Amino acid sequence: MSDSDSTSKPLLLDKNYFLIGFMGTGKSHWGKLWAAANKLTFVDLDELIEKAEQTTIAEIFDTKGEDYFRKIEKEVLRKCGEFKNFLIACGGGTPCFFENMKWMNDHGVTIFIRSRPVEILDRVMEEKEKRPLLKKLNEGELLFYIEQKLKEREPFYSQAQIKVESNSLDENSFAKIALAIHQ
Repeated sequence: MSDSDSTSKPLLLDKNYFLIGFMGTGKSHWGKLWAAANKLTFVDLDELIEKAEQTTIAEIFDTKGEDYFRKIEKEVLRKCGEFKNFLIACGGGTPCFFENMKWMNDHGVTIFIRSRPVEILDRVMEEKEKRPLLKKLNEGELLFYIEQKLKEREPFYSQAQIKVESNSLDENSFAKIALAIHQ
């Protein structure tokens, strides 16, 4: 099969792909690029939640709290089961609540994008105000927070079917992942 043949249709039909990992690991960035290159539809779970709630994630956290957010997140995630050929970037905490990780593994392919804490820190410092759990932290506190949250979330992230390092990704990484799944 030539390279042009491999991009003419989705690599795996009727599958959804869930990108998981900590905030700032590139889930949305790579998701958009990979979806476009592989004829999949990209969605960001947080954007779906904002559309459903008609407000921002930060506003949901501020006014209704994390428990409410996690409940809505679960409901919106489950609606993604109706999709086919979607690449879905999930929030960093999505796998950790309401058996979401099991559900994603049962309804698609989970891809964990892993990054070192200092790499995450560099990325999230630029957009700290958009991230409700980080707004009030200085750089040192933020690094500590990232390290602690990664430890808490590792048991969930480690259940992903595919694990990749963020600093080794490029536009062709998803095609390689999909081919590996086929073999």
